[in-house]
Order: sequence, then structure tokens, then C-alpha cells
Amino acid sequence: MDPAALLTRLVEIIDAHDWEALPGVLHPDFTCRLVHTGEVFDRDGWVRFNADYPGFERMNAEDLVADGEHGVLRARVTGRGDAGEELEFAVASFATVRDGLLAELVEVWADVDTQPPAGSRPS
Repeated sequence: MDPAALLTRLVEIIDAHDWEALPGVLHPDFTCRLVHTGEVFDRDGWVRFNADYPGFERMNAEDLVADGEHGVLRARVTGRGDAGEELEFAVASFATVRDGLLAELVEVWADVDTQPPAGSRPS
């Protein structure tokens, strides 16, 4: 598969909570690095991380760009916190494809509700 098809399929699998299908789009040497925490996962670890993530509900693709062996996905992820409150995140996923599978993801996550620092908004 090409990067656009793989990233589209990735979102479908994660949104459906189809954890058994997730390894099928990941290269055996897959790695995922979370920029915001510095964590790095291998294929099995990343599948487990997603399957066990507390409160996760939905993932929706908002933008996708692909060229050659690389793709970039911008998505919105929603879930529930410990007190049942709705949580919303934005994620940018930078993908590299090898042998028709996702070989590398670098993800950048942000809280959607985060307020900019005081004085940082233009007048």
C-alpha cells in the first residue's frame, strides 16, 4: 500500500478499536516516537499502547498529504477523562512506508483546549 492508503486504513482501524487488525498495517521493524513524551514503541508495544489507552473513543482524519514513501496525517482524537469529561486532542503523524507497510511514525500530540500563554496573541 502507498502512504495515503496506509494512513487512511490506520485511522479506520484505530477508530474502530480493531486492535487485532492493527499489526497488519505495521512493518515488522515498525517504530513510533511520541515527540511530546520521548517514548519510542516497537510494533507490539505500540499496538498494546493503543489498545490499553484509557478513555479513547474516536479518531478522525482531518488532513492527509502523501508523496513517495512518506505521508503526513492530521487527526482529531476524542476520549473521556477519569471524571467522564470529554477530552479532545490534535495529532500530527509523520509516516515512512517500507515494503508496503508503515515502518515509522513520529507523532506530535496537543490538547485542543490548551490556551496560549498570556500576551502571545496578536493585537
